[in-house]
Amino acid sequence: MDAFYASVEQLDNPDLKGKPLMVGGTVKQRGVVSAASYEIRKYGVHSAMPTSQALRLCPNAILLPVRMERYAEISKQIQEIFLSYTPDVEPLSLDEAFLDITGSISLFGSPEKIGKDIKNRIKQELGLTASVGIAPNKFLAKLASDLQKPDGFVIITEENKQKILDPLNVSKIWGIGKITSKALQDRGINTIEKLRNTPVIILKNILGNQAEDILLLAQGIDNRQVEPDRDAKSISAEETFPEDIIDKDILLNILHNQVEEVAQRLRAEKVEGKTITLKLRYKDFKTITRSHSFDSPTNTTFVLWEEAKNVFEKWYSSNSTKIRLLGFGVSGLVNEGSIHWSLFSDPNEKKQKNLDSIYDKIKNKYGDDSLKRG
Repeated sequence: MDAFYASVEQLDNPDLKGKPLMVGGTVKQRGVVSAASYEIRKYGVHSAMPTSQALRLCPNAILLPVRMERYAEISKQIQEIFLSYTPDVEPLSLDEAFLDITGSISLFGSPEKIGKDIKNRIKQELGLTASVGIAPNKFLAKLASDLQKPDGFVIITEENKQKILDPLNVSKIWGIGKITSKALQDRGINTIEKLRNTPVIILKNILGNQAEDILLLAQGIDNRQVEPDRDAKSISAEETFPEDIIDKDILLNILHNQVEEVAQRLRAEKVEGKTITLKLRYKDFKTITRSHSFDSPTNTTFVLWEEAKNVFEKWYSSNSTKIRLLGFGVSGLVNEGSIHWSLFSDPNEKKQKNLDSIYDKIKNKYGDDSLKRG
């Protein structure tokens, strides 16, 4: 989806169309930008940027609070469109998914027709634009979906993939961020063509153990399968930052937003989880996870946030360094209320659940800034 949160806000309030809009927390809350419209991106504003910095770049920006329940509602409708064409849907977030349409071609026509049909239905039924990429594998499909945003439609085939890949900057390859891209370009390796023609031994000095995997991607090779989440084994949210972040307050703010999103999705789907997991990716692409399991499953925001914060604090106190990705997830899902709390469980649990119910209703009606936990 194109600038999803911002586009939903413009859909619900047409007066916002064409204006520099961002969705996120306020400066007073030390908030960050969750989404930026295309009109404001030309000022250099992007997601995960502190709101204070975004307002310095674009003083006339319109700042709106996050309305996660509304975005989740629209996301569900988009998913229903996907599922009407194939059961093989792998959601990446509320606004992005992989679809394997191999088994759908005999029913609905060529990949191009299916892609255009889905794109048109999203526009006609929901009033939003999506950028579609069609390709033989996940890396190329994702790349194709980004090439002509917004409102893009790109097809990459085995025959044309190298022609499309070769002129692109090396930063277009998964796993190559700002720092690694600079290290490659300092060696004169600025395009994918130059990268794939560079001896592995040289690349290993720059990319380490990632060198061989990145070389495969430079050749358009990606053997990962689409993995449908039919059983909803977990619900998560994660964000890759345009620039690596070490600031504790910014990271905690991003984590808090992720916990809020995941908790609301758990309650919307009437499930609870027993294990929380934080995912952290360092600037050198090393990815670690830190988990904690509860005695009983929960979907209560307060409980999830307190433990997520504890896990984060333990990591930060001993391993704090710049990270390029932060994620939060809940797994071990069961139907809400299917496992009863013990006699010795927290007596505030019922109170917190009631607060969550009221909180969700107020946020959905009045926006994220209408009520804050404290």
